[in-house]
Amino acid sequence: MTMDRSGSPARGNSNDHLRRHNLSVILDLVHHERGMSRSQLTGRTGLNRSTIGGLVSELVDRKLVIEEGAQSSNQVGRPSPMVRPGSVPVGIAVNPEVDAITLGVVGLGGVLITTVRRSLRSIPTAAEAVAVAAEMVDALRPTLAKTHRIVGIGAAIPGLVRSSDGLVRLAPHLNWVDEPFAALLAKATGLSVSAANDARLGARGERAFGAGRGIDDLLYVNGGGSGIGGGIISAGRPLGGEAGYAGELGHTMVNPGGTRCHCGAIGCLETEVRRDLLLGVTGLTPETLGRLASELREPQNPRVTEEVERQVAFLATALRTAVNLLNPRLILLGGFLAALHNADRSRLGDVGALRASAEGLEIREAELGNDLLMIGAGELALECLIADPGAFTG
Repeated sequence: MTMDRSGSPARGNSNDHLRRHNLSVILDLVHHERGMSRSQLTGRTGLNRSTIGGLVSELVDRKLVIEEGAQSSNQVGRPSPMVRPGSVPVGIAVNPEVDAITLGVVGLGGVLITTVRRSLRSIPTAAEAVAVAAEMVDALRPTLAKTHRIVGIGAAIPGLVRSSDGLVRLAPHLNWVDEPFAALLAKATGLSVSAANDARLGARGERAFGAGRGIDDLLYVNGGGSGIGGGIISAGRPLGGEAGYAGELGHTMVNPGGTRCHCGAIGCLETEVRRDLLLGVTGLTPETLGRLASELREPQNPRVTEEVERQVAFLATALRTAVNLLNPRLILLGGFLAALHNADRSRLGDVGALRASAEGLEIREAELGNDLLMIGAGELALECLIADPGAFTG
């Protein structure tokens, strides 16, 4: 019996349903592996060669995959043709921030084709962010229409997003409360729009195409201008909680004598571990953020060393709680947290968690860097296509 990536049986109630499901399984494998031979697809799915041939041919006809000539290998028998992701379908990634709107065009295989960023003079309302994002999408359409087809939009939101409908319940740094961002953007663009928390999408991107490939239990923690968030992969699946709000590591209490957070609590991680404080002691700006890692690693000012030690200590406290609670195999740090890790790897090498919970644990920097949120949001935009490739007409 054919199995999907989650281990669920692939058989449906009709031949058409089974064919559509198998098309999805094949496209999902080619997408996430960025290419597989026909023989590899046969081995992974359990389907016979003629069935694989028919499914691949349909995906080629729909311009979802391309097939390359057979490559020689050390295996016995005739070389098998390679099946790679097609370049026609693309998703649009949108990331609203306090000072900018960023758009990315993402293809199958997690390929980031282009990125566009528009700076803002003030924190945007949800309606303003929708208007700017829609203008940016419209500006991209003529060029994309020549060789691509947009299948949807995925939005990475720095806040709590309800998984059922994309309602932004709270994005504190944007001052958004119960904003239907996904619905508004869908109306403005005429495209299907899905939205999720940015760190959750970061975890998804790293698991699919970055440092988390092949890891079924991981925690991604991101630090940015809008605070700190986390994304959890547990037993190979994103862990969202009942409504999609799981992973708010930024609101772990790390300092009972600290300052009041915007959430109302005292001493949250993101009130103690902050990018603006690091920029302040280094003299950097958001425009020169790319130099942060080197400035923290080789500080010329003792105030920098002191601030790094202070923030790393609080970060270690939060990670200790996360390790004891979730028992991850891997913790990936992104944004300015990667720079903190780079500056003091030894301190974060052992966060003081229970020995059994921390056995085999590795903490390292996220691999996809500045492209991560675009790739993660692109996954969200493309997931309907991958779930039902038979509906795509090319």
